[in-house]
Amino acid sequence: MVAPPPKSPASGHLAGLPDTTNSISGSTQLPRLFQPLQLRGVALRNRLVVSPMCQYSCEARDGLATNWHLVHLGSRAVGGAGLVVTEAAAVSPEGRISPQDLGFWSDAHAAALAATVTFVRTQGAAIGIQLAHAGRKASTARPWEGHRGVAGAEGGWTPIAPSPIPFNAGYRVPREMTQRDIADVVAAFGTAAARANRCGFDVIEIHAAHGYLLHEFLSPLSNQRADRYGGSFENRIRLTLEVAEAVRTQWPADKPLFLRISATDWVDGGWDLDSSVRLARALAERGVDVIDCSSGGLVPQQQIQLGPGYQVPFSERIRQEAGIKTATVGLITTAEQAERILEEDKADLIVMAREFLRNPYFPMHAAKTLGVPDAVSWPVQYERAK
Repeated sequence: MVAPPPKSPASGHLAGLPDTTNSISGSTQLPRLFQPLQLRGVALRNRLVVSPMCQYSCEARDGLATNWHLVHLGSRAVGGAGLVVTEAAAVSPEGRISPQDLGFWSDAHAAALAATVTFVRTQGAAIGIQLAHAGRKASTARPWEGHRGVAGAEGGWTPIAPSPIPFNAGYRVPREMTQRDIADVVAAFGTAAARANRCGFDVIEIHAAHGYLLHEFLSPLSNQRADRYGGSFENRIRLTLEVAEAVRTQWPADKPLFLRISATDWVDGGWDLDSSVRLARALAERGVDVIDCSSGGLVPQQQIQLGPGYQVPFSERIRQEAGIKTATVGLITTAEQAERILEEDKADLIVMAREFLRNPYFPMHAAKTLGVPDAVSWPVQYERAK
C-alpha cells in the first residue's frame, strides 16, 4: 500500500500577492496567467501546466518510474508551474508506446511514483497523471532509435487497435480488438483511476489524442469496424465515453478530470473540429472538466499548418461552443503570448511542452516579464538568484 502524500497542494504561494499592474491589459489585477484556478476541490496556483511528455526512460519492459521522472517532474514544480502532469502512463503492458514507457497497471507502478507525487505537491504544484493506451502505435522504438516497430526479441509485442491497419510502413500490424478486448481496456482505465487516487494524484488526464487507441476509435481513417464501436459518429465515440465514465466513477467527485484530444487529424475525411465540439459536449455531460486541445498524430500524411499558437483556435471554439473549460498547447513560448490567450478567453489553461524542457523555471521568468515577480514563490534555496 502506497502511503499518501499531503492532502492538498501547498497554498502558501497564493497568499499575500501584491495587487500589481498587468502590463499586458493595463488592469490592476494579477495577470490572468498567475490567477489561481479552482477545479472542483483542487486549486491550481496559476494557469501554467507542464504538458505530458514521454521520457522513454523506464527500465525496459517493467514500466516503473525512475529517479529521472522524479527530477524531471520535480524541477518543474520547483520552477513554479501550477500543474505538472506525468507522461502517458499505460493502463496495461500492451498499452505502452515503447518498452521503456511509463506504466500504471499495478500497485508497484504507483509505489515507484510515490516520491515524485509527494515532492511535486510539497512544492505547491498540483500533480496529474495521464492515463493512456497506445493502440496501434504501441511496441515501437524510442524516437532516437528510429521510427519503427519493435520485435519480440527487443521486448516488443503485438499491438491492438480498432482495425488491423498499421500506422505506417515499418510499424507492427495490430490485432483487431474483440468486444472482450474493448471491455478490458475500459476496466483497465477505471482500475488505474482508483490507483491514481490512492497514490495521491490531484488530476487525471485521459489520453485520447495523437493517434493512440482512443483517437484511433474516434477517427474514420483508423476505425473501419462494422460493430457498435465503428461506423457512425455515435459508435466511434462510444469507447472514449465509456472510458470517461469508468474513470469518473472511480475518481473522487472533488478531483478534476481532463481529457486530451486531437481536435483535427489535419487530413480530409478524418476527425475534425466539428466532431471535437460534439465530443466535448458529450464528455462534459459525463463529468469531464477540461478538454486539453492538441491535434494530429493519427496518420503520417497529415498536413499541419504550424505557427505560434496554431492550436489555440481549437481551444477557443470548443470552449465557446461546448461550454467546457479548455487547455491549449502548441508553440506557446512567451509570457505575453500566453497572457493574451487567456485574456481573450481562448483557453483557461496554458499547457507547455518544449518550452518547459528548455526552461523548467519558465513561470519565474514569466512573472517578472509580466511585472509581478512575486507571483511565483522562489524556493528559499534559490532566492539569492532572484
